[in-house]
Amino acid sequence: MKTALIAVSLAVGTAAHLASAADAAAGERKYVLCAGCHGPTGAGNDALKYPRLAGRDAGFIAQQLRAYKSGARDNATMRAMTAGLSDNDIDNLAAYIGTFN
Repeated sequence: MKTALIAVSLAVGTAAHLASAADAAAGERKYVLCAGCHGPTGAGNDALKYPRLAGRDAGFIAQQLRAYKSGARDNATMRAMTAGLSDNDIDNLAAYIGTFN
């Protein structure tokens, strides 16, 4: 039980550190490339099947971007869009997208 509590505390602390270390302003600059499909406010476009990003938390966004980059999620367009992103870029983008309501 004590080990589990320590593990959870470390995971939460690490996630909080990553979130605070991300630079949403840098993410905003990178988001220019995403806005063409997902819209300037992350509203998406249902007719073209571009999903809504607004309302998603930064952790989810970062996880999905990494999955596209690695090929764990299969989408040629998103794989190409994420190919040149560093881990830092992904964290910054996720921090910015996480500000959308």
